[in-house]
Amino acid sequence: MANVMTYATALEIAINEITNEEAKERLVALQGQLAKRGSHGPTKTQRENEVLRERIYEVICEAEEGLTATEVANAVEVKVQKATPQLTKLLNEERVVKVKEGKVVRYKVA
Repeated sequence: MANVMTYATALEIAINEITNEEAKERLVALQGQLAKRGSHGPTKTQRENEVLRERIYEVICEAEEGLTATEVANAVEVKVQKATPQLTKLLNEERVVKVKEGKVVRYKVA
C-alpha cells in the first residue's frame, strides 16, 4: 500500500516551509490542538468495534467452511451492515481471505 500523507504530516511540512511568522504561529497552535484531540485513545465505538471484530474472527475460525457476511452477522447477532466493515478490516489485516464461489462470497481464515 502506498504511503498516505496524513493531515499532521502535511501540517508539519507547511510549518517548516512557511515564511510568514503570524501564519506559522497559527499553524503551530493548530498542530497543538490536533495533538490534544488525538491523544485520548480509541473512542467507545472504536473499542466496541474491536471487540466485535475479534468475535467475528473467532466465529470464522470455528467454522468448518467459509461463511458469508450474512452468516457471520447472524452468528454474532448484528446486522450485515455492522459486520461488513469489520470483515473488511480483517481482510486488510490479512487475518481472513475472501473466497468467491460463483456469486457467493465467503470469508475464511487466512
